[in-house]
Amino acid sequence: QVQLVESGGGLVQAGGSLRLSCAASGRTASVYRMGWFRQAPGKEREFVALITWSGGIKSYADSVKGRFTISRDNAKNTVYLQMNSLKPEDTAVYYCAADKSGRPLLSVEYDYWGQGTQVTVSS
Repeated sequence: QVQLVESGGGLVQAGGSLRLSCAASGRTASVYRMGWFRQAPGKEREFVALITWSGGIKSYADSVKGRFTISRDNAKNTVYLQMNSLKPEDTAVYYCAADKSGRPLLSVEYDYWGQGTQVTVSS
């Protein structure tokens, strides 16, 4: 089992920045990749970014490229999502997820999910 706890959400004005953290605990040695997703009210959950746990391969949704940066600190078992130039349309609950099953890199299927952290961007 892997437990995930997100933090760092909050209220920010458009153009501002936030850094989300996702602390992983438990059997993290089996984790292959970590992802960030978000879900806005009335919308489906969507992919934001991912990073492989060992190789540092990263991928981003087109909507956040150039504004968001995903990174990891293996010593702390933590993945970060640095969000710059935030827009009102970035408002959502952000979830991190962990995959231990070696699925294809861009698969949206993950084994473990955090409880989410709210990000609200005011205009």
